[in-house]
Amino acid sequence: MSCSPSKLGLPQKSGGKCTENQSWRWSSGERVLEEAAGARQRCGNGGGSVPGTLLCTNRRLAFLPGQAPGSRGLLHSEDEVALPCIRKLVAASSFSKPKVLTAASTLKFIPEELVVFCRDFRLLRFYFPENGLAPQAFRLANAIARAREAAAWLGDAAEGHDGWSCPGGASPEEVDEEEEEDEEEGSATLLFESPQDWEKELQRLGAAGWRVSAVNERFDMAPSLPQYLWVPSGLLDHDLKRTFAHFQERRVPRLCWHHPGGGDLLRAAGFHPNSEPGSEDMRCLEALLLGGRGPCVLADMAELPTLADIQLAHLRLRALCLPGAAAEEKWLSALEGTRWLDHVRTCLRKAVEVVSLLAGKRCSVVLQEPSDRDLNCLLASLVQLLGDPHARSLPGFQSLVQREWVAAGHPFPHRLGLLCRDTPREEAPVFLLFLDCTWQLLRQFPADFGFTEAFLLALHDSSFSPYFSTFRFSCQRQRDHGSMPRLPSQTYRPVGGWQDPGGHRGGPPTCTFPPVWAWRRRYTRQQQEQFRNPVGPPAPAETLAPGRPGDPCPWGGAGLVLMLAKGSLCPHPLPWWSHPPLHPPHRVSPPESWGMQGGLLGGCCPPPGLLLPCTAGPCIRLWHRCYLRGLPQEQRGRLAPSLAGLAEELELLQERLRTWNLRRPH
Repeated sequence: MSCSPSKLGLPQKSGGKCTENQSWRWSSGERVLEEAAGARQRCGNGGGSVPGTLLCTNRRLAFLPGQAPGSRGLLHSEDEVALPCIRKLVAASSFSKPKVLTAASTLKFIPEELVVFCRDFRLLRFYFPENGLAPQAFRLANAIARAREAAAWLGDAAEGHDGWSCPGGASPEEVDEEEEEDEEEGSATLLFESPQDWEKELQRLGAAGWRVSAVNERFDMAPSLPQYLWVPSGLLDHDLKRTFAHFQERRVPRLCWHHPGGGDLLRAAGFHPNSEPGSEDMRCLEALLLGGRGPCVLADMAELPTLADIQLAHLRLRALCLPGAAAEEKWLSALEGTRWLDHVRTCLRKAVEVVSLLAGKRCSVVLQEPSDRDLNCLLASLVQLLGDPHARSLPGFQSLVQREWVAAGHPFPHRLGLLCRDTPREEAPVFLLFLDCTWQLLRQFPADFGFTEAFLLALHDSSFSPYFSTFRFSCQRQRDHGSMPRLPSQTYRPVGGWQDPGGHRGGPPTCTFPPVWAWRRRYTRQQQEQFRNPVGPPAPAETLAPGRPGDPCPWGGAGLVLMLAKGSLCPHPLPWWSHPPLHPPHRVSPPESWGMQGGLLGGCCPPPGLLLPCTAGPCIRLWHRCYLRGLPQEQRGRLAPSLAGLAEELELLQERLRTWNLRRPH
């Protein structure tokens, strides 16, 4: 069948062909800059290729396969790449040296091949057969270089930037249809943009003694925090306001998870260095941190890798995974030298320590990081993956990311490098490190997760695409304002909202960026089915079972503050305490095996639903299908797989089947 302009929603200069099972989605405002019908995409080592049409729009580079033998790729993102995701563009010719293309460069030869290096570890190769494509290839190469530079997203300062304007302009029928389908597919995913979502999740956790506070509803107490917080029921908002100034970025401690056995997980920013609380402020601070809930354990985050460590390891890993980066006999030692797997191991070990405390003892654990916007997001999410079966379901995992990353104010555009080159960069792919840790858990406990590796890959690739509100903004406040571009004549006031020059109240045109969980905008229903694990656990109940209460904490009662550092617990006074506790407990050093008797879980086996992964050297592996897919020998999905590929697939399925049979009740 032919792809007419009406089908694509775009003007086309020449006709391409598409298969009936393709469902390409184009957002409003997207236009084709150049195209090359008859281009071919290289696949694998054997010289195989797929014919199709290569398009450059003002938002992405897309390849529309036509008459492709074999099956299409599992992920729709294999056929397209957002312009901000392109790290390097190289033009090659048999008569000239390869040239890296930029908007300012001048191409002096007709390219025979274009190589696209992507931030998500993909390596795309397109070549142009000698059949009259020379002019198209030349124009297309220059168009990609210019469009990539023009679409460089300005990030926090570009609310309503022309290059990535809000989607809109669809007919009312299309809008209603999309909203209905999005609501159907994401009905179980909580976005935590309303107090009802926070109330529903708090009720599911069964966290007695906690309530939803709207103290930050106008973002006036802490701009980077969400509008609603979980705080102790006995602490009034009037008293809660006293505590904000004593924490960096005014990010106060608040609940992020409650274990059925009685343990509470909190997260907060570091204490403000110039904080000198008065007696009334100290009362409010201790009610927020301690609250009569038993001992308070501060988790030492200094053991985790720094942002600079994560960025350096990721750069080294990406360089290593390029073709010919290292000799085969030295590849494993080079992988160890990146330290990426060491960082994965360290994060998982720390999460095991924290979840063991929460599951084994009735105490509060506070994750405290100077900014509370990076490693706290990672560790809080890992702890819940280990301890809460609901977080391991597909809607539960999406809700977890939405609460602990999106609503909590993780600066996605800064950390993923989506900002303009002239903007100060603070790149560190903390979220991608979390996805790698999640894959490690999925590999070790395949029957305990309701989603698959294909889902994690789709989420990994989508993080580089500014099509979604999830990764486009740094906090909920920017997301609420940036998703609704104002008219030039309108102004915004804290009370009253958007107003025109006459003072009349009225919102801007309805226009929002969809969350990344609207998978139907990029994937067919058949592809989305690959996201769900068929052998995973059934959907958990809405409310967590009370469970067996944790053992009483042997180190003391309420008012005691401890520090968890390097697997040991020791007293740690709060900054405003003039003297340490009168009777500090002895130093407690749990053994290396947290799940064995005598550890922090007490003299019992791990409770049901708790995952304790192995973090020894051989157990932490490289995420093969994510990081090595740029290598020609690893590219699959378009042509018939090799015998080696089939053997690997068979071995993987047999291993998963053995694991499932061992865990299945007899």
